[in-house]
Amino acid sequence: MQPAQTVTPKGLAEFLLHVAVVRPVFIWGPPGIGKSAIVQQFARQVDLPCVSLLGSQLAPEDLIGVPQIVDGKSRFCPPTMIARDTPYCLFLDELNACSHEVQKAFYSLIHERRLGEYELPRGSIVIGAGNRAQDSAIVRPMSSALLNRMIHVQLQTSHRDWLEWAHANEIHPTVIEYVQNRPDHLWSQPPKTEEPFSTPRSWHMLSDALKEYGEEPDEAAVDLLASGCLSPAHAGQFRAFVKQVRSKYRLAAILRGEMGWPHAPEERDILYFLSQSLRARLIKELPDSRDALVEGHRELAHRAKALLRDLAAISFEMAQLVVARQAGEGLPDWLLMEIVRDLPRLVERRDGA
Repeated sequence: MQPAQTVTPKGLAEFLLHVAVVRPVFIWGPPGIGKSAIVQQFARQVDLPCVSLLGSQLAPEDLIGVPQIVDGKSRFCPPTMIARDTPYCLFLDELNACSHEVQKAFYSLIHERRLGEYELPRGSIVIGAGNRAQDSAIVRPMSSALLNRMIHVQLQTSHRDWLEWAHANEIHPTVIEYVQNRPDHLWSQPPKTEEPFSTPRSWHMLSDALKEYGEEPDEAAVDLLASGCLSPAHAGQFRAFVKQVRSKYRLAAILRGEMGWPHAPEERDILYFLSQSLRARLIKELPDSRDALVEGHRELAHRAKALLRDLAAISFEMAQLVVARQAGEGLPDWLLMEIVRDLPRLVERRDGA
């Protein structure tokens, strides 16, 4: 199941404050985008302790407890982690990864806030979370009875929300600067093969590792860390970004005309990163409609066409990549029409590729 509506981390925090206090909520989303952290932050906001259970590691007896004989009668005793006397936030992480037997044990807990004879203290909150089938994660179909006991919402990444969080939590400045330049690299779809992939969590891991290497880790260390945390393509561009930061080249200076593209063979990785950064900036800053253009947009578009001409003289392939659609995303149509008019050869080669 995938809810039709998605929310950003800020939107989810607001949603939980209004909804989770009255009804159980289930948060869908890919691994590593901050579901657990948002729930823990929410629990702090409402001044409740947060008890987390990992669905993929639960057996039915972990919830309903084991039977004991009390006054000649058998009675199930839930574990002390759950059977508390004061209100708390119960976070059922990876709920849709647990077996159907465990899912059944959650029915009354989620709907009636009860396990056997034990009832959650008044004011307690129940929140579930899980990955989606397309995330290459361990998931099982959730029964309709369990689905219907919760309000569902899907979490999506937001580079703005993440950057705000990153500044407040002392994320490594190189990581912050990279995500500012390439916000589209904050998250990538989990791969079908067993390899690292980029998520807000993996960027956080990279930040922690870089800090341990000191002020300026060498190129080999950056290569090792980036490859161990990020999607292969993003790791390669992060390495080029670090190399570019330590060199004289800056996209802002190139856009101002203070310097040209790097053209030495050994700087090809820097050239690739800068050209893709130009593409990302044009997509991010230029409006989809020509009617929305202001003077700053026209200046950027004019400068971009000149830079594309210069880039094509160094590497036609990289210039083509700037104008080509990638993963369904590309430059505004009005800008492409101007490139067709001013740089027809570039677009003709692109369309024929």
